[in-house]
Amino acid sequence: MPVPEHLTEVDIKEIGRELDRIRDEVTASLGEDDARYIRRVIAVQRGLEAGGRTLLAVSILPPAWLAGTAALAVAKILENMEIGHNVLHGQWDWMRDPDIHSTTWEWDHASPADMWKHSHNVVHHTYTNVLGKDRDIGYSAMRVSPEQPWHPIYLAQPLYNAALAVVFEWGIAIYAVELERAWRGEKRWGEALTQLRGVLRKARRQVIKDYVVFPLLAGPSFVPALLGNLLANVARNVWSHTIIFCGHFPEGSEVFTEDQLDGETRGEWYVRQLLGSSNIDGGPLFHLMSGNLSHQIEHHLFPDLPSNRYAQIAPRVRDLCERFGLRYNTGSLAHQTASVWKTIFRLALPSWKSAQQRLAE
Repeated sequence: MPVPEHLTEVDIKEIGRELDRIRDEVTASLGEDDARYIRRVIAVQRGLEAGGRTLLAVSILPPAWLAGTAALAVAKILENMEIGHNVLHGQWDWMRDPDIHSTTWEWDHASPADMWKHSHNVVHHTYTNVLGKDRDIGYSAMRVSPEQPWHPIYLAQPLYNAALAVVFEWGIAIYAVELERAWRGEKRWGEALTQLRGVLRKARRQVIKDYVVFPLLAGPSFVPALLGNLLANVARNVWSHTIIFCGHFPEGSEVFTEDQLDGETRGEWYVRQLLGSSNIDGGPLFHLMSGNLSHQIEHHLFPDLPSNRYAQIAPRVRDLCERFGLRYNTGSLAHQTASVWKTIFRLALPSWKSAQQRLAE
């Protein structure tokens, strides 16, 4: 992989050794404090969900509706971001707790866990920001890098990106089926249709749970309970869309080509993660609610290390970047969100260079 010109082969090896050292030190120090952390977060999340659903059961009263909807939204965000995403990454498998394990966890999300683990853990985290390999570059729907060929459909991407934020979990579920690969003949339609049926089964359970069973249990509060569940899901979707996009698509996040993977060393893989990811500044509560994906750089370097350790690791990673002259892309939520939307609007239009090339052809 071509690396920044100022880095020597010795530099790359040292970066790899130091990051491996960080991984080894954190892994060796994992223990009861970490286990208590994830169990406490799960307990809080379940308490918020139970409390939120109880309040929505009497949500014919406006204060109960407001409190119940807010509690349920926070519970869904915690479940998806800090718990589900990270458990499914195998971050807590070292505990050997069958109830908190990547092989047994099924999250409150439209995407079946096994499908999501393949598209995210295997494909995205192996080929981070590699055009033609990492399908998360624009989620096969948006142009987020000038290296992606322009198409007239991208003129509408600011609009359909806003719509995607509202239904993000459903978009991710369909995206994991890889229908565009089946359309191009890169995947058997039979396999894609089998996966699509799996998504529909999971979707049916989600719809029945949130929009039939719990509203019916609310009796006279059926309509406000239904609306509360809907709003909680929308809030969760918009929040996770914002955090994930800020970690991958703000200005300064680099992309790579497939040929750049040839002969990639461990150190070069680390550098690719550093250059292709971005962080969001914030305090402990913000990091918790973001699933610690506000530490996207550290997450991409160490996707299977427990998320509660990223704040501890981050200063060492930032210092490493400063010593070797590598950009550590971070900023406030407002700054990173504005940067993402600027990219989406700018790349909705064909670049001048691309237009000139087409005219020449």
